[in-house]
Amino acid sequence: RDLDEERYNKAKENAKKVGVEKQITFHLGDAVKVLECFDKKYDLIYIDANKGKYPIYLKHALRLANINAIILADNILYKGYVLSGYNKHKQRTAVRNLREYIAQTMLNERLETEILNIGDGLSISRVIS
Repeated sequence: RDLDEERYNKAKENAKKVGVEKQITFHLGDAVKVLECFDKKYDLIYIDANKGKYPIYLKHALRLANINAIILADNILYKGYVLSGYNKHKQRTAVRNLREYIAQTMLNERLETEILNIGDGLSISRVIS
């Protein structure tokens, strides 16, 4: 779901190198628009994209997740900024929306969520209903 055609082609090339190209469907475009077209249910959803749009990706993940599906969100602590008082203009939207993503996953009765404070942070949510 990447707008960068070079990265898109590299991902396809890498999948072919390891023999999984037939098991992966690649999409080139704005992830928010591409996700609107999805209707299949999934057991595992991995979010690692534009940090400022994580709440939008969560909305789609919940729509597309089977019961007991796992939703992973990478880099959820964003260089430690999410847990600090960080409020500089450059990353303000990303930090605010990552905080919103965390709040939504923690307060959503359909989810059980843990945040791992390793690397840049990983959110692990299990869909329970």
